[in-house]
Parts: sequence; C-alpha cells; structure tokens
Amino acid sequence: MFDFLFKRATETSAVPPAPAASPEQDAASAATAGRRDAQTQRAAALNGNEAAAVALILESEFAGVRLSAADHVTSQPALEQVLQAVRNTDRRVAKLMQGRLDAIRYQQAERQKAQACLDLAQRLLQDEKLTPNQVAELDRQWQVVAEVPELAPSYASARAALAARLEAQVALQRRIIDALAVVRKLPQAGLPVEEALAALERHAADLAEYQQAPEHGALPRHLLSDFAQAVEQTRATLTAPPKPAAAPAPSPSPSAANANTSAAQRTAAGAASAAGAEGAESLAGAGGANGAASPASAGEPGTAAAAAKPAKQPKQPPQETDKKFLETMDALEAALEHGQLHAAAEYDKWLRDHKTRLTPAQNDHLNHIRAELKRLNDWARWGGNVSREELVKAVEELPSQKLSMGELAKKVGSMRDRWKQLDAVSGHAPKSLWERFDAACTSAYAPAAAHFKQLAEERHANAAKAQALIAETQALAESVAAGGADLKNVAAAGQRLRQMWTRLGTIDRKEKRKLDHTFDKVLAHMLAPLSEQRKVEAAKREQLIAEAEALEPSDRHTLDKLRRLQERWQEQAKALPLERKVEQALWQRFRAACDAIFARRKETAHAADHERKAHLHAREDICKTLEEATFSGDDKAQLAAIATALKDAAAAWNASGTVPRASEARINQRYHNAVGKVQAQADAIKRRAGAAQANALRDKLRLNQALESEIAGEGAIDTAAWQAKWAALPSLGNDYERALQGRFNAALEAANGNRAAYAAQLESNRARLLDEILRLEIVAGVDSGAEFARERLKMQVEVLQSSLKSGQKPQSATAAYLQLCAMPALVDARTASRIEQLFRRIGASERA
Repeated sequence: MFDFLFKRATETSAVPPAPAASPEQDAASAATAGRRDAQTQRAAALNGNEAAAVALILESEFAGVRLSAADHVTSQPALEQVLQAVRNTDRRVAKLMQGRLDAIRYQQAERQKAQACLDLAQRLLQDEKLTPNQVAELDRQWQVVAEVPELAPSYASARAALAARLEAQVALQRRIIDALAVVRKLPQAGLPVEEALAALERHAADLAEYQQAPEHGALPRHLLSDFAQAVEQTRATLTAPPKPAAAPAPSPSPSAANANTSAAQRTAAGAASAAGAEGAESLAGAGGANGAASPASAGEPGTAAAAAKPAKQPKQPPQETDKKFLETMDALEAALEHGQLHAAAEYDKWLRDHKTRLTPAQNDHLNHIRAELKRLNDWARWGGNVSREELVKAVEELPSQKLSMGELAKKVGSMRDRWKQLDAVSGHAPKSLWERFDAACTSAYAPAAAHFKQLAEERHANAAKAQALIAETQALAESVAAGGADLKNVAAAGQRLRQMWTRLGTIDRKEKRKLDHTFDKVLAHMLAPLSEQRKVEAAKREQLIAEAEALEPSDRHTLDKLRRLQERWQEQAKALPLERKVEQALWQRFRAACDAIFARRKETAHAADHERKAHLHAREDICKTLEEATFSGDDKAQLAAIATALKDAAAAWNASGTVPRASEARINQRYHNAVGKVQAQADAIKRRAGAAQANALRDKLRLNQALESEIAGEGAIDTAAWQAKWAALPSLGNDYERALQGRFNAALEAANGNRAAYAAQLESNRARLLDEILRLEIVAGVDSGAEFARERLKMQVEVLQSSLKSGQKPQSATAAYLQLCAMPALVDARTASRIEQLFRRIGASERA
C-alpha cells in the first residue's frame, strides 16, 4: 500500500530526461518497425485465407496486426484455437473471437431447437390421434426459435400438412355431426316412410366411409357409436307400427332451444379451455350443430316416444305458485345459457329440495331444462375426459423434456391445477384415468421431490451450522469480555465469522431472520471492546493526517518526516485495522496530504531540473575542452601546461552544481576519460624523460667503470678526452649525478696524481663491491646465479641477524644502489652485468 509513496518520494526529487537512445536501441527499433510493416502487409494480403490468418495471429507480436488478421477467422475450430492462444495476452482479439463463438453457438442452439420442432412435426404427422393442443404446443415452441433459413421450408411444409389434417378432422366432425342431426330429425320430417328409410340407409352407408376416413382416429370417442345408435333408433322408430295419437307435448320455447344449443357450445368450450385454449375449436365444433354427437343424445328418441304416449290430464295447480321457485328456474335456465354447470347444478339441487306444484307447461319446461342440464353435463364429462387424456399424455412426456427442477415442479403443479379445473367444469374423472394421471405426476415429480428433499436437508444442515457459529461467537464474546484478548485477533475473528455467516447457504426464511438477529447481537457484544479501541486508533490516524498536512514541502527533511509518518501509519494499520470503510476514508485523506506534498515538491523539482541541465552543459564544455586540448614546447613546458589544464578543469568541475541523475554517471565517466587522456600525455612525457635519465645513468656508470679500468692498466690516460666524453652525456640532475660526478672526478685526479695507490684501492674494493651487489640482490629480490648460491645464503642470514640486532629498518634498495654507484672498484663483465640488472629492477620500481 505504501510502496508507491516511497517510490514517488524518490522520483520527484529529480525528474531526469529520457536518456538518448544507443545505436543498439536504434537498430532494435528499426528491426521492430520492419517486422511490423512486413506483418501488416501479410495481414492486408490474407483475403479470407483463414489458415494463414490463424498462423499470423499466433506468431505476431503486434496487437494491431493480430486484430487485422482476426477479421478473417470465422470457423469454430479456428476461433477456439485463436481464443485459447490469446485469452490472456490480447483482450481485443479474445473478445472478438468469443463474440463470434457465442454467435455460432447461439445459431447452433437455435438450429437444434428448430430441428427438434421439425422432428416433433414429423412425429405428429405420423400420429393417428392428432389433437389441436399438440399443434398449438408445436407452434409455441417454433415461435421462440430464431429464424433458421435451411429448416424453415421443411417446417412450413410439415406445418401445412398438420393444418390440412386438422382441417380434415374438423370437416369430418362437421359432416358426421350434421348427418347425426339429420338422422335424428327424420321421424319428425314429415316424409313418407319409404323416402325416410331410403335417406336413412344412405346415411347408414356413409358410416362405413366415416370409419375408414384417414382422420377417424381423431374423432371424439363416442361420436361414431352415437351415430350408429341414432341410425338404429331412427330405423326402429320409422319401422314401428303406428300408435294412437296423443296430445302433443308442448314444445320448448324458441328461447329455450337456443339456450340449449348455446349452452352446449359454451359448456364444451369451457371443458376444452381447462385443457388448453387450443382444443376449444374442436370441442366447440363438436357441440355446435344442434347439440348432436352428445353421449346423452341416445336418450332423446325415448323422450320423443314418451311424449307420443297419451298424456295424463294434469291436476289443477294451486292458484299461487311459489315465486322463488320460478325465479330459481329462471336462474337455472340462465346458468345453462352461460355454460355455468356448477351454478346450474346448485339451482337444480335447490329445486329438488323445494318441490312445489307447477302447471303442466311449467313442469314440461322444468323437465326440458333438466334434460338439457343432463345433456350438457354429459358433454362436459366427455370433453373433460378428452382433455384429461391429453393432460395425462403431456405429464407422461415431462421426464423426456429434461427440465430444470423448478420448471418441472411448476409444470407438475400446473398439470394438477388443470385437472382440478376439469373436475370443477366436467365432473370427476374415472378412477382408472385419475390413477394413471396421479402415477404419471408422481413419477415425473420424483426427481424434483428428491431435489427439494435434498435442499431441505441442506437448509437444516445450514441452520445447524448457523447455531454452531453463534455458539462459537458467544464463546469468543465471553473470552473477550474476560479480558486479555488481542484486539487484532478479535478483529480478524469478527471478519472471519462474518464471512462464514455469509457463506452458510440457504436457510428457511423465518428461521434465517431469527438466526440473523441472534448472530448480530452476539457479534456486536464480542466486538464492543474492539469498537472502542478503534475509535482511539481512528483519532491517532487523524493526528497523522494533521501532521502530514502541516509539513513544509520545501524543507529538506520533509521526505524523511513523511516516510516516518507512513511507517507509523503502516504500524498502526498492522497493529489494529479499522473497519474497511473508515480505514479507506482515512487512508484517502492521508494519501491526499502526501500527494499534495509530492505535487509541490515536483513543481520545485521542475525548476531545479533546469538548473541541473545548465550544470550538465557546463560540465560537457569542460569535458570537451579536455578532450580537444593540445600541448607544445619541451617536456617541461608540456608538463607544466598539462598540470595547469587539469587544475583548472578540476576547479571548474567542482564549481559546477549537480546534474540530472540520469546523466550523472555518463558525464562523470566522460570527465574521467578526458582527464585520463590528458594525464596519459603527461605520463608519456614522464616515461620518455625517465628513459633518457636511465640511459644517461647507465652511460655515466659505464664511463666511470671504463676510466677505472684504464687507471688499473698501464696505458697513458688522456684526461681531456675523458672529460669530453663526460660532457657529452646529459646531466642527471639528482643524487646519482653528484655520486657519479664525484667518482669520475676522483678517478681523473688519480690519473694525474697517485695512480698506483688509486689502482690498489680499486682492486681492494672489488670484494666489497661484490658483497654489496649480493646484498642488494637480496634486498631487490634479483637472482644472483648458481655460482653465488652459497654466498647468497650466508649473506641472507647476516642481513637478517643484523636487522634483528639493530632493530632498525633495513636500507632501501634505491639508497643501497646509490652507494653502489658511488663506490669505485674494478669490475669484470659478469659484475657489470649484475649491476645493470639491479639498475633495471630498481629503476623500474622507481618509475612505477
């Protein structure tokens, strides 16, 4: 949480410019641009090549190229391959691929639905007992399917065939119902018996045609049997011997007849509506034509025959007929007109319970109404049984529909409700049909029952878990109340308990409210000490915010103070976290105070950055001056000029201020390189002068050795010549010059004076010279050769003992070599070689 503040504190102290790109970076950028251009050209040339597009997407490192190539990927396997590859790397391409896959899968799902509708239509075409309900359900399923062009013609053809079958069913039912009405009216048609019998035989011959019709299986169950029964009854009536004439029974009023027909239609329609609005058309048609095809119609000829018998003379009714009885009769008739069979049955029951004397006409009218009630009840019972058959079939098909448990339970419940509605409209069903329906519902509901049982068990288990969680919270609350609990642990426990409570799962609603109330109460009791302490901690956070807001951005110690404030905030947050909302609000205020300081320091940093850039330019000028510096004159003059240039450059460098941090290392390296380049020139001059001095020292030493060899000999010595040789050599200008000059002058004086004594001294110094050479070889670490191994070992012991006894540091190799150069002595070639070897070693160390 606090790392970004520390990072910004360091970043705002200096805002470095972007470093200049190196040649390697420029080359890499050029190569990247070349690859992008090449891949862009490949994407533009795809032209629908899906395989090439997939390959380009998988190998390209550029998001724009991948998105351009993705336009050419359309097939499901390619889309899945690309989506799997770029799911976590390219959100735009992944979203495009996912969208196309979703569209393809949606089309596939819709096509499967359309194919299922087409398959159902094909099965219905093969079903002998096609019903309007089945076709209506098919239409509902097809309406929710999106347009599938390749299956639409096939479905339209199958649907047209189904419509044709339904029309054929309706036409066949209408034809039979109309024929049934004609057969029943033949005895009252007033035709001669022979002509009526001939017409009856034609209708009887049509019965075989009806039974062989393709849609005869979809006819109402009793329609053909009713037609055959009506033919036989009419034949019996036409062929029966004539009976004595009787007083004609009063015919029902036109309004009653119309009521009969309309009530039959409404009752059949009501029975059909309980099973689905789709079956209403068939049932209404079956009940429409003059009330024909009803199971109760078989009794109507008997009624006519009874009417043909001589009627008894009715007794004279009382003068005043019960008014309420007549009103109830009118209500019964009105209920029949509206198809309200339940209300009509109640009215009829009341009439039977409250008998009264009626006129013959009223009595006949009541009998007619009751006959109509019985006929409509028969129709309703028949229509209800048809609807129940369809309902049973629909329930039996539920397991194969793979519905969710909720939908399955809802379906089964709605089926049972529709069964109850049918009972209310058309009376109770046969026991066998009810048992079949109940078994089908029980079987279909079994998975849902098991599922809901499992859910109930889970709810009980969740309630038990809730009780256990409340008990745990209560125990923790008692522990906190006893004292000694770590409030940070209490806060963590409270958060853990809340999370566990939210994850409990489903519990019964009433019990859940009670458990929630108990848990909240116990948890609040447990967290009471924590709440008090959190108020104290919040006050401390407020103090930190106030201290942060009081800091002066320009103070050089502000960042250190701010860092300490952040550390204190972090320590307090770790010690006892506040509630999330409170903590977040306080943190936002503290962060805003820190951001304000950083913003103001950043403004100051921008001003300081310009100054640092000016310092950088000054130092670049210093480096450029050193890099381009040239020096002339002799070695001494050049060394003096170099020293002056380096001194001036160092002074100017130290006088310049700080530079941008990003350029600091680079400019320092450049300065050191420039100084090193100038210093290298001085070192070269010094090495050149040192080499000349070394050569002069060697030459003067050799000249001394040669002069001393001449003195030890017997030949004449030309001192002027020797002095000329000495003067020709350059002066050493140091201790070596004085030592060798003194040695040379002493030799010249001996040559002009006591030559023999000096020669004897030279000879006597030979052994001493060898000892000094050996001692110096030991000090300088130069090999003395195998012939001096014994003497070297002895000398090493003496040197060690001497240094231990005296307690002083041994003489340096340079001082010892200076004494060696000043010692006059005769030397042979081997000794001279050893002396020069020592000079090379000691001179090299001095020059280093």
